[in-house]
Amino acid sequence: MLSKLAAVFRAIRGKLTLARYNDFTIAEYFRKQGAKVGTDSRLLIRSLGSEPWLVRIGNHVTISFNVTLLTHDGAAWVFAREFPSIQKFGQVEILDNCFIGAGAIIMPGVRIGPNSIVGAGALVSRDVAPNSVVAGVPARPMCSLEDYRKKLLDSWEVQRPAGYLDELIPGTRYSAPVIHAHKVAATAVLRRHLERLFWGSS
Repeated sequence: MLSKLAAVFRAIRGKLTLARYNDFTIAEYFRKQGAKVGTDSRLLIRSLGSEPWLVRIGNHVTISFNVTLLTHDGAAWVFAREFPSIQKFGQVEILDNCFIGAGAIIMPGVRIGPNSIVGAGALVSRDVAPNSVVAGVPARPMCSLEDYRKKLLDSWEVQRPAGYLDELIPGTRYSAPVIHAHKVAATAVLRRHLERLFWGSS
């Protein structure tokens, strides 16, 4: 009974600890766990898995919600009767200026090169080359970062409301929290524009 109560208190304490952090400050918590995390990142996850000290995240990285970073191969359990101590580990490394989409799974031993995008729901079991976009199960190259940039800019030319975030000057480096704050402040403008664009609403 006491052990169950202690487990409940540990869980509550853990949730209260995590509640002190947001998407821009959670890196501090991960560093305390032994992870190497750079600066100016937005991390929507609240766990780096069972071996956070095997995770390295560079600068200006976004990791979306429900992303799983695996640093061990639990399937070794199948051989535990024959080899009771057997385990297998691997590091996860996400280099500078990367975006990891919602629900992606990064397998042990994977290195994601700088300036790369991992699509939502991707299963990444191999290294990702720099300046590339990968997606799928298993993840495979979809296009270069430059090709994706062109598609994105073409789309944004149509979708961007007139005057939207004009105070943010192209080519100027802003921190991730500053960009996010400006976007939140302009949410109503963007919503009205997109509703008209996609649904014809006035």
